Amino acid sequence: MQQDILINWSPQETRVAVIEHGAVQELHVERTLERGLVGNIYLGKVSRVLPGMQSAFIDIGLERAAFLHVADVWHPPAEGESLSQARQSQPQIPIEKQVFEGQALMVQVIKDPIGTKGARLSTQISIAGRLLVFLPQDEHIGVSQKIPQEQRESLRRRLQALAGEGAKGGLILRTNGEDSSDAELAEDIAYLRKTWARIRQASMQLPPRSLLHHDLNLLQRVLRDLVSEQTQAIRIDSREQFERLQTFGREFMPAAAAKLQHYKGERPIFDLFSVDEEIARALGRRVDLKSGGYLVVDQTEALTTVDVNTGGFVGARNFDDTIFKTNLEAAQAIARQLRLRNLGGIVIVDFIDMAREDHQQAVLAEFRKQLARDRVKTSSGGFSPLGLVEMTRKRTRESLAHMLCEPCPVCQGKGIVKTARSVTYDILREILREARQFNPREFRVVASPKVVELFLDEESQHLAELSDFIGKPISLQAETAMAQEQYDIVLL
Repeated sequence: MQQDILINWSPQETRVAVIEHGAVQELHVERTLERGLVGNIYLGKVSRVLPGMQSAFIDIGLERAAFLHVADVWHPPAEGESLSQARQSQPQIPIEKQVFEGQALMVQVIKDPIGTKGARLSTQISIAGRLLVFLPQDEHIGVSQKIPQEQRESLRRRLQALAGEGAKGGLILRTNGEDSSDAELAEDIAYLRKTWARIRQASMQLPPRSLLHHDLNLLQRVLRDLVSEQTQAIRIDSREQFERLQTFGREFMPAAAAKLQHYKGERPIFDLFSVDEEIARALGRRVDLKSGGYLVVDQTEALTTVDVNTGGFVGARNFDDTIFKTNLEAAQAIARQLRLRNLGGIVIVDFIDMAREDHQQAVLAEFRKQLARDRVKTSSGGFSPLGLVEMTRKRTRESLAHMLCEPCPVCQGKGIVKTARSVTYDILREILREARQFNPREFRVVASPKVVELFLDEESQHLAELSDFIGKPISLQAETAMAQEQYDIVLL
């Protein structure tokens, strides 16, 4: 499976597209103004200790002082203890006995500033790599709890062997590292140790209130997380960022850096594979299949549903074959859409009902084969008694729709609005309600042009009858800025 990575950079936004077999499979977007601080490491200066709150304010050079609670002050675990056991067993030492005003302290942001609150900090440093997390203050070798229990011990032994005897710092294997080779793990360990050495050196050279380590931006994460043996080229359309990425890659990931190319073409880089058109399609509900069938994708709070329809596909010899071919094509398209839209959590797929057992198994096999290409962990079941396939996909970041869109101000995210006739009847009821409570000289209805037009045409008789019933004139005013459901009733 050959892969290309395209990077479109601008001062305000970085966009990355992963191309496989000539089609966009993944999209990643990072905006400069929306980048968080979580993961950043600072050399802070204790500005104030509050024994009553068991907290301290730390100046890390931001607009507001950051916040360190006593529970986030790191203590080395006893020999043979895990980090969680150490936290439970050790008595909590008052914060005033651990830090003092004016002290220089290495801290890491664990929660971004929100509103008037500063960032939340921890003195326990952890550096995330592609496959591992490095704990420089600890000696613990651990494995993610999400990896099955029967695999953890063998993975732990492999990590211990790769870490080496007497090596400083602990390691935790991330969920996406369970199937990695020794070479990949060794490369990640080398990168993490080199990063920590650079942070330590900076902490001894820079003054307090300095940033020691910025968590990797999207460009750097491309080299760390997205590049694989199948990657042919990484093309970027900015000369400045190309040179920066080359410098970073040569130091930390030389194999990935060798695939970097500066794109100098006249056409925008995303035009090469119609990426912008793919983004527009990925924000819609309907996905057309080449055969004439289509998918309908609905993302809700609890889960995502995918409905498969034959549409205009009638090309097969009989109805069973038509359904089977549509479902096979849908299985490939659904796996791609999950990656493209970055949909996580529970996903329910409603394939078209198939009468034959061998057709069901073939569609399931194709679906699982396509899901196996996803770098994010997925799990799928078989067909339920209702003919549905249930699956899960690990949430890694916001979905594409949540990142690029917001709820419609007209329908408030419902996706539908009341008809103009429904709104006219709401208005008539509201006028009757107001007439029973107040005694104005006149009622004026301010509404959208479509609603006013309906009152002047088909609903004119009902409006006149209400005016006669309450004994007050009712005037109309069209307001183009109003949405169809919006209206005001003014008492004159």
